[in-house]
Amino acid sequence: MARRQWSSSGGVAFAAVLAVMSVLCSGHPVPGGHGGGGGFTPLQPRFYEHSCPQMQAIVGGIVAKAHAEDPRMAASLLRMHFHDCFVQGCDASVLLDADGSGRFSTEKRSNPNKDSLRGFEVIDEIKAALEHACPHVVSCADIVAVAARDSVVLTGGPGWEVPMGRRDSLTASLSGSNNLIPAPNDSLPTIISKFANQGLDVVDLVALSGGHTIGDSRCVSFRQRLYGQNNNGQVDRTLNPAYAAELRGRCPRSGGDQNLFALDPATQFRFDNQYYHNILAMNGLLSSDEILLTRGRQTMELVHRFAADQGFFFEQFAKSMVKMGNISPLTGQAGEIRKNCRRVNHF
Repeated sequence: MARRQWSSSGGVAFAAVLAVMSVLCSGHPVPGGHGGGGGFTPLQPRFYEHSCPQMQAIVGGIVAKAHAEDPRMAASLLRMHFHDCFVQGCDASVLLDADGSGRFSTEKRSNPNKDSLRGFEVIDEIKAALEHACPHVVSCADIVAVAARDSVVLTGGPGWEVPMGRRDSLTASLSGSNNLIPAPNDSLPTIISKFANQGLDVVDLVALSGGHTIGDSRCVSFRQRLYGQNNNGQVDRTLNPAYAAELRGRCPRSGGDQNLFALDPATQFRFDNQYYHNILAMNGLLSSDEILLTRGRQTMELVHRFAADQGFFFEQFAKSMVKMGNISPLTGQAGEIRKNCRRVNHF
């Protein structure tokens, strides 16, 4: 495989990933050893220690290069892991294209993913490099999980040991992607229920929502907050009027659906706890962000705690990411190790 020249910023970013990995691979116990279904999952951080010892270095290098070339990529890879795990578990089903046989429809065409989920070419590049180094060993599901962790580290967030040993699914679920992933206009009880269905509690919900400290959202995802649910021109009363006026400048009543807005305009490309400060100032971009403050006592208290203590947020975010990564993985002889992340092996 041809080696591409790294930019200097990519080399620095990769060095940061390697520094964190040296700490993470110290053999400490991994929290959250049970998946969403409650059964034990034999995932472990050193799964590839002998079969592909360079696995994490290869993933980290390519993620760092992608991040240096496109600072939005970190948020995209983090979001990809989330959208994968909430549908059929963390099994790389989100990466599959349609198989041509009609057995399943790709999740890439679902409402949460269409025209917004990105980063597939980065996963492809990682997979190609790993197939060259360790043929038919590393799963696409594990690549997605490690890439998400490295993306958080590269943007200044916490690191964590990624338990590995997932295998790849043979199917995808378009209906699951449409119905199981929390939507920006869902009510708080609906979002809590969708998290609970995956074995994730309210603390996990508020902590993982903090991933919105990086990344963007499309105008179509929050337009109703600017013009009313019935397009009556009324601004959502939980949205700062000055912020709403600013947003209206590039998110009109009609058109501009794909216009992008930073979820955290204050520190758009830095992983920190500014997201929670934004919510407290009524500057949460999505309805699903602001309702954490306005619709539930427990979620409100967590917003205040995470805003007051970034270290506490980082610690809980890492724990919740490990817990999410343990949702119903395929292990043992289940599923397969794909040679190409976009299709199952027999196609």
